[in-house]
Amino acid sequence: MAVHAGVGHRLTGGTGRALLCAMSADSQQDFALAFLSILFEGAPFILLGTLISGFIDIYLPAGTMDRFLPKNRNLAVVVAGLLGAVFPVCECAVVPVIRRLVKKGLPVSCALTYMLAAPIVNPITALSTWKAFQGQNAAMMTSSRMLLGFLIAVAVGLIVSRISITAVLKPKLVESLEEPEKASSHAHHHDHDHDHDHDHDHDHHGCCGHDHDHDHDHDHHGCCGHDHDHDHDHGHDHGHHHHAPSGDGKLVAAFRSAMKDFVDVGVYFSIGVSITALFNTGIAPGAEWLDGLAGSTVGAPAALMVLAFVLSLCSTSDAFIAATLDKFSWGAKLAFLTFGPMMDVKLLFLYQTVMRKRFIGALAIGLFLAIGSITIFWQQLVFDAK
Repeated sequence: MAVHAGVGHRLTGGTGRALLCAMSADSQQDFALAFLSILFEGAPFILLGTLISGFIDIYLPAGTMDRFLPKNRNLAVVVAGLLGAVFPVCECAVVPVIRRLVKKGLPVSCALTYMLAAPIVNPITALSTWKAFQGQNAAMMTSSRMLLGFLIAVAVGLIVSRISITAVLKPKLVESLEEPEKASSHAHHHDHDHDHDHDHDHDHHGCCGHDHDHDHDHDHHGCCGHDHDHDHDHGHDHGHHHHAPSGDGKLVAAFRSAMKDFVDVGVYFSIGVSITALFNTGIAPGAEWLDGLAGSTVGAPAALMVLAFVLSLCSTSDAFIAATLDKFSWGAKLAFLTFGPMMDVKLLFLYQTVMRKRFIGALAIGLFLAIGSITIFWQQLVFDAK
C-alpha cells in the first residue's frame, strides 16, 4: 500500500510555536502511519516464509535435493535455479543450508545457483510481490522479478561450474570436502589389496581361521568383524536416540527454528521499514535532488541497489518497501528487488562463512553491473512500452 504523506508544505510568516508543534505532531503521525502500514503488510509473509524454512530445516532428509538434479552439468544448474519453487527458503536462512548441502556432496555450481535463486524464485516471494504492487502493474513486476532472478542465478552457476572450487570456497571447507574423498580412495585401495591377498594367499588372514566366511561377509572390518560391527551399530543407535527427534520433538524443533528465523528477519525488516517510512515522510517530499536521481536512467537503479544493500531486507517482504518508492521507475524498483536478495550487508557476512573474500567481491561487482544493465534495458523494452 503506497503511503502519500502531506508534510512537504513550507511554512511562511509568523506561524508561531504552536503551529510548529502541530507540524511536528503531524510528521510523527505520518511516520507512524507509514511505518505500521508497511510493517503489517509484510509481517504475515515473513511469518509464512520462516515457517516453511523451519520445516525444511528439520524435515528435509539429507540428499533430497540431489535426487532432483540431472546428471548433465549445465542442465543441473538450470534445475537448481528452479528448486526454490519446491524448497522455498529466504536469503536469511539459505546460506547455512548451502553450507550443509555442499558438505553432503551437492555440486558447488548448483549450490550457488540455488542460493541466489531460492529467495526470489519461490511462491512466497511471488505472492508478496504481487500483493505489494496491487494497482501498479503487479503481474508484470512479479513475473519480471522471477525471470530476472532465475536468469542471473543460472548465469552465475554456469560460470562457477567452470571455475575450480579452490577459487570459490574457503580453504577449510575445501579441505573438509577432500577428506571424505581421500578416505574413500584409501578404503578402495585397502579393499583391492585385501582381495588380491585373498586370491593369492588364503592362509594369510591368520586369526580369521574357520570364521573366514563370516568375516568376508563383513567386508574389511578385520579379524573381529562381528564384534566391531556390533559396537559400531550400538554407538550409532545411541547417538541417533539423542540427536534425531521424532514426532512431536521434530515439530517443536521446526517451530523453534522458524521462531529464530522470524526474530532475526523481523529485526532487519523493522529497521528497513523505519528507514523507508522516514524516507517517504521526511526526505522524499520536496527533495529536488531526489527527483533528479530518480529520473536518471543509470543513477536510479544504481541508487536503489545501494539502498537494497544497506537495508538488508528479506525477499518475502522487500516488495512492500519498493512499492512505496513512487519517484523511481519500474526498472529501478526491479533492480532493488533483484539485487537485495542476492547481495546485502548481512549476506556479506554470511557469505564469508562459505566463500573466499575475493570471490565475494567479484560476485558483488558482477551482480551490480549485470542487474543494473539488464533492468535499464528491461525498463525501455517492457515497462516504457506499456
